[in-house]
Amino acid sequence: MFAIRTANRSDRDEWLRMLMALYPHHPEHEHTPVVDAFLNRQQHESLLPEAVFVCERENGHLVGFLELSVRNYADGCTGPTPFVESWYVDAEVQGQGIGRKLMAAAEEWARSKGYRELASDAEFENVVSHAAHRAIGFDEVERIVQFRKVLR
Repeated sequence: MFAIRTANRSDRDEWLRMLMALYPHHPEHEHTPVVDAFLNRQQHESLLPEAVFVCERENGHLVGFLELSVRNYADGCTGPTPFVESWYVDAEVQGQGIGRKLMAAAEEWARSKGYRELASDAEFENVVSHAAHRAIGFDEVERIVQFRKVLR
């Protein structure tokens, strides 16, 4: 049915497809260098994921992914912490436990590296993601509204 595994080079196009679905306001050329650097194990000026997990159907197509980095700081956590940077499941297969299985893979990876916490975030208005996080045991630690002022 569905298998969770780590991402590999053959997943590039589908990973980019899902990134574009998750972040539709960001052009593909913003994601491509990071995806390629991760897959080719190269350095990049942006924060690269430490691990990427994908969910594959029996037919080989991907239906979900989770990118995990390690941040020096995460709200509510102590010390360097694995952080869920992106977590996505295609709409037609949501509600089948795929997101939970992707997160379980991230948790297993974090435990294997000696971490005791996992952090994540979601857009303020993304109540579906808030509920999904709570359903798998995340506790909300803070709410903020960020501001910016252009200086002239």
